[in-house]
Amino acid sequence: MNNILTLIIVNIIVAIAGWKQKSLTISGSIATMIVGTLVSIGFGYKGLIILGVFFVSSSMWSKYKKKQKQAVENKVAKGDQRDFIQVFANGGVAAIAGILYTVTQSNVWIYVFIGSIAAACADTWASEIGTLSKRKPILVSKLKRVEAGTSGAISILGTIAGFAGAVVIASFSYFLWDGIHFYSLVILSLIGFIGNIIDTVLGGYVQVLYKCTNCGIETEKISHCGKKTTYLKGISFFNNDVVNFLSIFLASLLAFVLFNSI
Repeated sequence: MNNILTLIIVNIIVAIAGWKQKSLTISGSIATMIVGTLVSIGFGYKGLIILGVFFVSSSMWSKYKKKQKQAVENKVAKGDQRDFIQVFANGGVAAIAGILYTVTQSNVWIYVFIGSIAAACADTWASEIGTLSKRKPILVSKLKRVEAGTSGAISILGTIAGFAGAVVIASFSYFLWDGIHFYSLVILSLIGFIGNIIDTVLGGYVQVLYKCTNCGIETEKISHCGKKTTYLKGISFFNNDVVNFLSIFLASLLAFVLFNSI
């Protein structure tokens, strides 16, 4: 109990620090405390380390060459400060896995947890690093080059970064849990990468997209240049947060299926 209490306190400190560093909004900081607490109760310090690797690395890449990403911020719905919904879109499955592991003590939820964070990390790294590519990305739904930051578009740099993000999470898990073998590391890395691919496909085919009536830019934002944007394509409620949650959920489901017998 004392160990869990210590981890919860550490989690609260990290969440407050994230807010102070402008990596989290106030609501995002609260959500981080909730997710971190549930993960700590379920997976102890190991789970908190995995969350920490994801959060710190994602925040680092979000702020890396921020000025160069200015044009991209005009397209995406939210900036690099994660709010309540964004935190749960990325960490909600991990929190649920923590609860289910606490209740059942079944090892499959460890793999579900790792798979979910690997997918979240892969997507974040792909997005934050991929936008720095010197070549325009290719939109998967139309196979044409589009502006950086367009949902559903891929680049070689972003793809490599996404896979690297998944490998980093899987590698930390490999060293933290004795029961995770090398072949599990490989599978978890692939699961995280597949989650990123699912995110890209959903972003290209079903994510909602708008157009600014003033400057003509295609954006995820419902308002731009001080005016309401017009609907362009996609399913109205399928914003980036929904895409993120669904892709992570599907990657986690794959982890559940593959590791359920372990």
